[in-house]
Amino acid sequence: MTQFTDMIFFMKFRFVIILFSILLLSSGCETIKKKSDEVAEKENERYGQFVGKEVNELKLELGAPTEDFINELGNEILVYKTKKYGIPCERKFEINATGTIVGFTSSGCI
Repeated sequence: MTQFTDMIFFMKFRFVIILFSILLLSSGCETIKKKSDEVAEKENERYGQFVGKEVNELKLELGAPTEDFINELGNEILVYKTKKYGIPCERKFEINATGTIVGFTSSGCI
């Protein structure tokens, strides 16, 4: 009878450990998501201020782009690529024919 009781105790203990681990992991994921959302918001706030300004202001602040190309709408896209902690970051600015920044996107920037 003692073996049976020990086995039940072990199963309950294992269930509690698994449940605790799941709760810990899920709360950790929420924290990471919250922090990454905050970083993305700051990123959009900082670089989104260039929208509506002249391309020269952007180039004075960030320097020469890593690459540039013309999109299907005929607007120029300036791409700035960097790495932080080995994670690639890409910022794209869309410039219309008059030299005004009309859009901004970023990917992977922390």
